[in-house]
Amino acid sequence: MPAALGFATIALFLLLTMTRRVSVLVALVLLPVLAALAGGFAGELGGMVLDGLSKVAPTGIMIAFAVLYFSLMVDAGLFDPLIRGLLRLAKGDPLRVTVATAVLTLCVALDGDGASTFLITVSALLPVYRKLGMSPLVLSGVVCLGAGVMNMLPWGGPTVRAMAALKLESSDVFTPVLPAMGFGIAWVLVASWLIGRRERRRLGALTGPGEETAAGEPVPATAPTLGDDPVPATAPAPGDDPVPATAPAPGDGPGAVRVAAPAPRRLTVFNLLLTVVLLVALILEVMPLPVLFVLGFAVALLVNHPTWEQQQALLDRHAKNVVLVTTMIFAAGVFTGVLTGTGMIDDMAEALVSVIPDSVGGHLPVIVAVTGMPLSLVFTPDAYYFGVLPVLAETAHGFGTDPAEVARAALLGQMTTGFPLSPLTAATFILVGMSGVQLGEHQRFIFRWAFATTLVMTAGAVLTGALSL
Repeated sequence: MPAALGFATIALFLLLTMTRRVSVLVALVLLPVLAALAGGFAGELGGMVLDGLSKVAPTGIMIAFAVLYFSLMVDAGLFDPLIRGLLRLAKGDPLRVTVATAVLTLCVALDGDGASTFLITVSALLPVYRKLGMSPLVLSGVVCLGAGVMNMLPWGGPTVRAMAALKLESSDVFTPVLPAMGFGIAWVLVASWLIGRRERRRLGALTGPGEETAAGEPVPATAPTLGDDPVPATAPAPGDDPVPATAPAPGDGPGAVRVAAPAPRRLTVFNLLLTVVLLVALILEVMPLPVLFVLGFAVALLVNHPTWEQQQALLDRHAKNVVLVTTMIFAAGVFTGVLTGTGMIDDMAEALVSVIPDSVGGHLPVIVAVTGMPLSLVFTPDAYYFGVLPVLAETAHGFGTDPAEVARAALLGQMTTGFPLSPLTAATFILVGMSGVQLGEHQRFIFRWAFATTLVMTAGAVLTGALSL
């Protein structure tokens, strides 16, 4: 019963959000509550919701102050040199910008933290996309591809969980799939080139006479279509309010186009040094991430806006953006808290393993690899790696397959290429919230490209001997 309720809840969530029948926030909160009531868990519902909220509270706090911090830095013009440099290198070419997005994401994601990757890359690149009239879905999609592959690193969440669950070393799990990861990185660059080429064609087809960007390239005036999916010139924000096609006013959230006078050089140097120190502290985990962003924002606010009136004005400008992102994270906490507390996740794991026939036992690693990415939409990282993976590994061992192969296979998709699309991870809502796109649109746009990444890496793992057929 709990397994059926769990699968039905997730299927209904995906259906309602991808077809835009209800907002993501409403679906995240009400669907698991209704499922819990239907399953007879009414008396325990309050505790489950609070448990879920408490687990995502540090992430919500971090994101609230991180959004404020990077919004302040965008307003102050910290990223303007990077934007101008990218525009010069890209020469107004969407294809080059898209490939540059992939390269930047692959570099930033070396820290193994998806949330910080999304915060940095989207804050830096969204102004470029707006200036060129490019779709924010291209930004969120390409960042998703790059961050997904890099989440396989040994200090990333999935690899740590796989090693802990099966008591394996990095040399058993990660080292053998390094060549496959190389295949994945190569595919991300190819995919970004293909997506960028389509975006270039889309913008070229919609160019109006005499319309040009600051880089001297044409800019479309209306919303386009990218491939088979409708892609608005600026996608709606997570709160269902449409975003105007024109660039927002200065300080209107991360990535806003800044038109104010340039900040004094000494202030720019201070902001750069503060940001570098903050990023180094994040990587070295000097303090918990929420604490670092709270302190960083307080210092930046005091230095850049020393008066009470200036500080209040900045908070007023960015309040909506903070609320949109953080409410999604807390709603996701309700969703995962109820599904975990009712036992739905555990029962779903057992049900999934029970349907595997003996005839395919010898091919289990490849099956795990191929199904891992789609199952990121169903299982939380902890539920899969600590609940499903040990049972799959033991099953494979019974067929003479090394359990380490199953762990390697899981890394090729489960919460790696799949995590930036999953509604079960808070980082996904950071990506879509800061990019200003709907979760369902993001999933429809990039799912096939992310799944292709898993297929390419699976083929690479088989060719290099990391997985056996």
